[in-house]
Amino acid sequence: MALGLADRVLMFEHAVYSVITPEGCAAILWKDAGQKERAAASLRLTSEDLLELGLIDEIVAEPMGGAHTDPAGAARSLHAVLSKAVAELVALDVDELIDLRTQKYCNMGRFSEHKLA
Repeated sequence: MALGLADRVLMFEHAVYSVITPEGCAAILWKDAGQKERAAASLRLTSEDLLELGLIDEIVAEPMGGAHTDPAGAARSLHAVLSKAVAELVALDVDELIDLRTQKYCNMGRFSEHKLA
């Protein structure tokens, strides 16, 4: 949570975001770091997963091949998304901003159970 406390959380599309590595998670849960793929799937640490869970607000598109292949292109993409987010936030009055922030964090951690196939 320390890194995710913001009115808007943006994430590059190929980034991962987690409090633990898949190997560390597997070692704790199954006493086998070799179960890292299983742990990674369980952690739901991709940008798509986190957007679906409501933990991030928007995915920032990366240049073909990833942000590291074209840092200037990645910066342009980030600038566009960040500029839009800031414009949306400064248009809100303080009470509205606080209400939205409260709603956002109250909704985190809600889940529903479903049977996996």
